[in-house]
Amino acid sequence: MTLLETKALNAGYGPLQILWNIDFKVDEKSVTALIGANGAGKTTLIKVLTGLLKPYSGQVFFKGVDVTGYPAHRMKQMGVSLVPEGRRLFPNLTVMDNLLMGAYMLRQKDEFEKRLELVLELFPVLKERRNQPARLLSGGEAQMLAIARALITPSDLLIVDEPSSGLAPKLVDLIFKKLEELHETGLTILVVDQFVERALSISDTAYVMENGKIAIQGPSTEVANNEHLKKTYLGL
Repeated sequence: MTLLETKALNAGYGPLQILWNIDFKVDEKSVTALIGANGAGKTTLIKVLTGLLKPYSGQVFFKGVDVTGYPAHRMKQMGVSLVPEGRRLFPNLTVMDNLLMGAYMLRQKDEFEKRLELVLELFPVLKERRNQPARLLSGGEAQMLAIARALITPSDLLIVDEPSSGLAPKLVDLIFKKLEELHETGLTILVVDQFVERALSISDTAYVMENGKIAIQGPSTEVANNEHLKKTYLGL
């Protein structure tokens, strides 16, 4: 079943068009990879999907509802959570306070406590660091906190933008393992990353963007064997 879908999506900034006729979908309970070089249009597409940018034309559907042009807070209410590139934590606030900042939509204290228990179970290191300022976390721990903050409110779709950015290879493996664990709970994930091999390894379906268009799409196993992708992104 399709959870998120775009049809003939065009978007950009003022007169500068970035996305051209994008048809894209994420199936429920799947992991979908969106890959491409810097400037390919990935970030612009994510902004449209999360309500941070209105498209010029085309449609966005979520859970079968036409959500084209919905603002970010409406998309969050509907269950779309974003882990932004660069994490964007509050460095001088504690781990717990950062999680509280992500819980602004939860109205009841007991609801927050239930969600907190869930994310700390998923990321036990955050429980150990709960009273430390976020600036003292390692890169991997900071990425875990960013994911936990996104999940502190109930989510149907988790969009993770460049989770490997700035991390050592061992930490990249750790973060992708955590994403796999989250997927095993039934969460639908869209991972956006330049680490092509790793993104393909955990995903069911993959889209490759070039110059604001979808250049390659299909099952990740097939995309991984695409000759153009291997030459352009893997140097093979």
